[in-house]
Amino acid sequence: MQRSPSPEQTQRDQLHGRQVAAMFGRIARWYDFLNHTLSLGLDIYWRWRLARVALPKPGGAVLDLAAGTLDVALALIRQYPDIRVAAVDYTLPMLVRGKDKLTGGPEERILPVQGDGRLLPLPDESMDAATIAFGIRNIRPRMAAHREVLRCLKPGGRFCILEFGTGRRKVWGGLYNFYLDTVLPGLGRLVSGDRAAYRYLAETIREFPDERQLARELMDAGYARVFHVAMLSGIVYLHVAEKADEPDTQA
Repeated sequence: MQRSPSPEQTQRDQLHGRQVAAMFGRIARWYDFLNHTLSLGLDIYWRWRLARVALPKPGGAVLDLAAGTLDVALALIRQYPDIRVAAVDYTLPMLVRGKDKLTGGPEERILPVQGDGRLLPLPDESMDAATIAFGIRNIRPRMAAHREVLRCLKPGGRFCILEFGTGRRKVWGGLYNFYLDTVLPGLGRLVSGDRAAYRYLAETIREFPDERQLARELMDAGYARVFHVAMLSGIVYLHVAEKADEPDTQA
């Protein structure tokens, strides 16, 4: 049985959340440019893959958690034009930047909302699917977010996570680790003027659990089925956790 966090740990987690929100607020105007530049444009494809596996029901509703500047929400709408997307993020300046991308048409089905992934402003079993791109590692404790998303999902719904693999594993002979330690914070500082932000991002990637550990977390949170797909030699992973279907009550 998992212990409840101590008051001191809860305070640390709350402080961490405020610090992360402030950090992303500082780099919001550079966020999209740096994402595309640092990934050589591959992040667009990764987000397309994330939306592809969400598989919401026609006319359904999808939660995009840590929605940032709404790129995943837009990818969802483009693939499923009849759905609605609740785009939730803790950092208001990121959502404000993203709202400039909403030009009408299907984009009107995107609802940006400032909110906490550990206490979502959504009813039980109200979402057909949920997505999060490069955001789960910024939420502490992660288990609170896993369970909160599970609460909001309808039976059979998917929680789809796009995230970097752990930086503790050497990839491409250590070239990726050099990128995390040197290139990412250096280029981030050069463009945004905020070296600390991109140093933090590199540290969270390095400390993130590997794909098997994350799968165990999700199963412990109550998901019925979990699988993952490695991309770019395991630099990025697509994780899918499914909520159990409703039990068959027919005799």
